[in-house]
Amino acid sequence: MSVRRILQVVCLVGSVSVVVLLPPNYEDEIEVNYSEYYNEIGDGDQSNVEAPTTNPPPPCSAPEFSKWDKLFTMLENSQMKENMLLQYSDDLMKVELRSLRGEVLQFVAQYGGSCAAAVESAARRAGSQADLRLHQALEQLKGAATEQQEHQEEVLRRIQEAVQEQAAGLERLESSCLNSAGTWTMHGKEMTGRAKSFQTRHATPDGGEMENGAQLNQGAQDISAELQSLREQLELYVRATSSRVLPAGCDMALFYPMRSPKIHAEIIPQRSMQTHAFTVCLWAKPTQVLNKTVLFSYGTTGNPLELQLLLNGQSALFTVGGEAHLVEARGAMKEGHWTHLCGTWSSEQGLASLWVHSQKAATSPGVAEGHELPEGGTIILGQEYPVDGLAKRFGFQDTFNTEAAFTGKITGVNVWDRILGEDEIYQQARVDGRSCGNRGNLVAWGVSEIVMKGGVELIY
Repeated sequence: MSVRRILQVVCLVGSVSVVVLLPPNYEDEIEVNYSEYYNEIGDGDQSNVEAPTTNPPPPCSAPEFSKWDKLFTMLENSQMKENMLLQYSDDLMKVELRSLRGEVLQFVAQYGGSCAAAVESAARRAGSQADLRLHQALEQLKGAATEQQEHQEEVLRRIQEAVQEQAAGLERLESSCLNSAGTWTMHGKEMTGRAKSFQTRHATPDGGEMENGAQLNQGAQDISAELQSLREQLELYVRATSSRVLPAGCDMALFYPMRSPKIHAEIIPQRSMQTHAFTVCLWAKPTQVLNKTVLFSYGTTGNPLELQLLLNGQSALFTVGGEAHLVEARGAMKEGHWTHLCGTWSSEQGLASLWVHSQKAATSPGVAEGHELPEGGTIILGQEYPVDGLAKRFGFQDTFNTEAAFTGKITGVNVWDRILGEDEIYQQARVDGRSCGNRGNLVAWGVSEIVMKGGVELIY
């Protein structure tokens, strides 16, 4: 078989395979032109003689691409383009990062020294300021410690002087009892006759040594018993006198003899009570304390319980804006004893504190924060208005709760429209003060008008 024949067969097989592989939905027709084949072998021609040819046949032409082939070709082209774009962007990012790194290194090399110096200078300034503030805090702490130590030394000195005065008084009392020439009658006994009998028996030569010793012991026992009785009487007198003495140099006090729905006292303030800060201080000596005993109460027609200082057993309570905001100091009160109380409050931070004998006993945050005490209210000592407050508004007879009434004595009531400092509160609570505390600018004890109702007595 000749080479030309082989080429024709190969082209024919390729064309047939393309036709077979095409999907049945497409109606593409492939025409084969058999006229191009020049040599045909007949049935009877068995010779291998090749026909003379003048020109070689043209090579087989490539078949046209189908739609699927074109689609696959487009997908390959798009994927290739995508790879090329990714490669280009990657190369571009690498170049940009190298450029940025170079610029950053250049910036650090140029300005690194100045930035480090600035940071170091700022650190030095911050350190010096911190040292200065620490030094100031230490100085303040030392000053406070020195002041506290001086205060303690002053208290100890006063206690020592009081003990020495008491001891000197007892010595004077004993010497006066022994050296007195008069006659003291104690429990129906004559001290002078007993002393003379003792001296006579002691001087008699007939008396033995045992009789003198017995008489001496008996006389010493009698004198000791009489001194003990005298001490008891002096203590009774001191207790009776101290019950009438007012604290801190106060020259008057309000006395509440019993619990009654009518016994109370009103104070007319010096100026408007509308304020965002408040301090109330007073001395109280309760006769009996129940579950609720009112000392100080400020209320309006809208809220009769705007501000209160009250007792609950041995606890002291301070309220602002109603009973929901309580500051409690446990164990602050004792029946039959004078106690100094101060309540402070500020609406800016809602911080309320209760002071007992110039010591902060309780503090509570968030008490009526942002609240303002309204004006036009009434200050009552020893009672509180009922919750409705209608009786006073319409001028009817005031009706109070007997269980909340105070019995005892109250003095030194002062009110300010600001928060007092610790030193000012200490001056208010001094037992040996020459005056009844520094007077307040809202209520001043001894200056503000007091209206007593229902049997309240003013004692001196």
